[in-house]
Amino acid sequence: MIPVPVPDRPPARCGTISRVTSRTSPARNLRDLARLRRVRDRIDREYTQPLDVEALARGVNMSAGHLSRQFRLAYGESPYAYLMTRRIERAMALLRRGDLSVTEVCFEVGCSSLGTFSTRFTELVGMPPSTYRQQAAQATQGLPSCVAKQVTRPVRNREASLPGRP
Repeated sequence: MIPVPVPDRPPARCGTISRVTSRTSPARNLRDLARLRRVRDRIDREYTQPLDVEALARGVNMSAGHLSRQFRLAYGESPYAYLMTRRIERAMALLRRGDLSVTEVCFEVGCSSLGTFSTRFTELVGMPPSTYRQQAAQATQGLPSCVAKQVTRPVRNREASLPGRP
């Protein structure tokens, strides 16, 4: 048997996403963007429902991995992070109102675990939900809700300054 020379090429997993996406046609990129918009819109509409990446991917006929990679490229965060940001934004509005407990707010925004909700809230906002509820009620008293929403919008956890840290 004569050995067949194999051309030098990197393993399939060594390529970057930009190289992979640069090889796709513009029509395919537009289809993917339309699918990603549908996923984002679904998250915005149904954030109170139990959503996971697999269910979102099935809804647009993509694999979960492909959806996650493309969503991160398009929007700068994973679908799960985007979903949790939407939930935390809504939770902030409900906590500012002050008529619901933290537990009620947790379940109202679609979280099934108070511990996970509190952890994610603290990561995004920089303080626990109970502290936020107390401080926000005083700080936003008299402000229109649309202004209060803009001023208190959550930031990613690497941007949030925790009390006691510079």
